[in-house]
Amino acid sequence: MSITGIKGMNDILPAEICAWQFLEEQARKIFSCYGCKEIRVPVVEKTELFCRSIGETTDIVEKEMYTFNDKSDHSLTLRPEGTAPVIRSFIQHKLYNQDQVSKLYYIGPMFRYERPQKGRYRQFHQIGAEIIGIDDPRIDAQTLAMLSHYFDAVGIKDVSLQINSLGCPNCRPNYRATLIEYLEQRTDQLCPDCQRRCASNPLRVLDCKAKGCKEATHDAPSVLDHLCRECTEHFDAVQQHLKLLETEYTINNRMVRGLDYYTKTTFEMVTNNLGSQNAVAAGGRYDGLIEELDGPSLPGIGFAMGLERLVLLLGENRVKATQPKIFFATMGEQAEEIAFKLLHQLQRHGIHAEMDFSGKSLKAQLRRADKLGCKFTLFLGENEINDGNAQLKKMADGTQTAIPIDTIFAQLCTMLDDNTASSL
Repeated sequence: MSITGIKGMNDILPAEICAWQFLEEQARKIFSCYGCKEIRVPVVEKTELFCRSIGETTDIVEKEMYTFNDKSDHSLTLRPEGTAPVIRSFIQHKLYNQDQVSKLYYIGPMFRYERPQKGRYRQFHQIGAEIIGIDDPRIDAQTLAMLSHYFDAVGIKDVSLQINSLGCPNCRPNYRATLIEYLEQRTDQLCPDCQRRCASNPLRVLDCKAKGCKEATHDAPSVLDHLCRECTEHFDAVQQHLKLLETEYTINNRMVRGLDYYTKTTFEMVTNNLGSQNAVAAGGRYDGLIEELDGPSLPGIGFAMGLERLVLLLGENRVKATQPKIFFATMGEQAEEIAFKLLHQLQRHGIHAEMDFSGKSLKAQLRRADKLGCKFTLFLGENEINDGNAQLKKMADGTQTAIPIDTIFAQLCTMLDDNTASSL
């Protein structure tokens, strides 16, 4: 029996990787403009971290975490999300002593045991950012503007920003009690999961995709009608500054996040192109999380984007793999030696070049050059060596140019350099 990969944990093949690299590079480029610095944290953390931060009654902790005991009988978990590990690292290394404000971003795999479906897998990848130390609503607006900037930069247009406020520990309990009272009158209309959530995590009922739950909560009380004065003013200010930054948004008062640590501003970037899994980025403010994890009392806001879903949304705009700029087609041992050295020199110079190493015929080498999408092919054989000139063929139109062998490297560097080759 052949060994295959684990269901829901996918290989990313060379033909696909360029889209991933493009999305990651754009994140690094754009986030750095807003002052964010990259942080890398382990994929395995103590299970307690996620139970304390995400919440023991959330679906992630109850159903989806990959948890195991190591040889010392310590309970460890493959990270299901990125915020808690980043905050753990922030506290452990006392990054708050280095700067009043920390702006961090991360890129990497997460793990959740759930049914694999389009754009949603058991090992999935996220790009995320965490802004720590500022409770001003302007940083909420700037974070959302940065997220919108990213989607514009990568060319994903069919997404929209939705925002909401979940209130704070002062006003959410009253709303929670009101919502529980409302749900208790409709328990028999809810799915089994939501019947269980009614008492433990009632806000999650509003996010259920089951038809019956949607109908039962159609006229559920809105959290926005139960915000305290501080939360109302904060949410109003976020909207005011989003308008100032010309960042389009809509209010979705049914939006709740599946993690317990969110307060005040929450948001999602949604699309209609991925079926029921319509959120491609999501996040919010978590002003109490750092203190909850035994750190200082500092506010924070962050988000995460699913890379698999972003790749799907790129669609026809998917970035293609880079192609060799030149292929050396050779005949004879002496020509192979000359080409082999030139190949090395060009590669050291930063130019992608290829040649044949298997002794194929000239016709087969040309087919290989064409398959690789090379812009040029350089012919070098006994006749060319005797004549002192190699023949450079432009693959697009078949035109050929003689190049003195003793100046090939210099001329090819000039012709194939990125700053000049685009005009050829």
